[in-house]
Amino acid sequence: MFKIGEFSKLAQVPVATLRYYDQVGLLKPGEVDAFTGYRYYSANQLSRLHRILALRGLGFSLEQISEALDEGLTPEQMRGMLRLRHAQISQELTEKQNQLLEVEVRLQQIEDEDKVTAYDVVLKPVEAQLVASVRTILPTHSAVGALFGEVYAGIGSHVPEALGPRPGMDGQTLVIWYDMEHKETNVDGAAAFFLRCAVPDNGRMRCHELPAALMASTIHHGTYASIGQAHEAVLRWIENNSYRIAGPDREINIYNVAPIRQDDPSYVTEIQYPVEKAADH
Repeated sequence: MFKIGEFSKLAQVPVATLRYYDQVGLLKPGEVDAFTGYRYYSANQLSRLHRILALRGLGFSLEQISEALDEGLTPEQMRGMLRLRHAQISQELTEKQNQLLEVEVRLQQIEDEDKVTAYDVVLKPVEAQLVASVRTILPTHSAVGALFGEVYAGIGSHVPEALGPRPGMDGQTLVIWYDMEHKETNVDGAAAFFLRCAVPDNGRMRCHELPAALMASTIHHGTYASIGQAHEAVLRWIENNSYRIAGPDREINIYNVAPIRQDDPSYVTEIQYPVEKAADH
């Protein structure tokens, strides 16, 4: 038998915790000296203590732990509960990491506020344009890049006349964002190629015409990861000049290099928002 201090060292549990577990009836000493009141524990009690500590780590209350131990837990049940807790903690860590990334993005946005004013926004008319596109609900904005291969494959044998004599180089691409509010997930977007002539629909690829529009436009020199600065600049211009958004916005890829990367600073992208004068102006 071990004195409470010795058992505390053996189990690596504070004496105060052992006394509390005794008080609530969760882990009684093996023996209590009738004259001195000293508590004595047996090494055989370690397994029960370890189960108590494991269940506490799972978030169970002391009452729930007492009930579970009274009913008896097999080693396999214990392993299953610990695996479940492991998965829960992993999910919590992922959520915290996502929150940390969001905080870092917000901090960067604050630091970049002065850079937004560096964008020159112009108002220009854009004619109706024929495109081939694949539109779908995307898990994130960056996932749109995976759709370009599907669009190109959908154009198929019509690539030479539809995209020009050097289709690998001359096929100009764009992204169309249909959501009228900002979304982090479940984004309604489309990857598209500008066309010189109509092509038949193929699978999810659709040939259609983007309507003519008056565009508030700016040029973004830099990574796709920082393109939000350009969008912010255009949106501020729209508000400050008494216009309103009149349709899906577009990101036209003026220059990029395959394989596409989110962090390539050499890319050039034109941001276009269809606009019309606000009704009260």
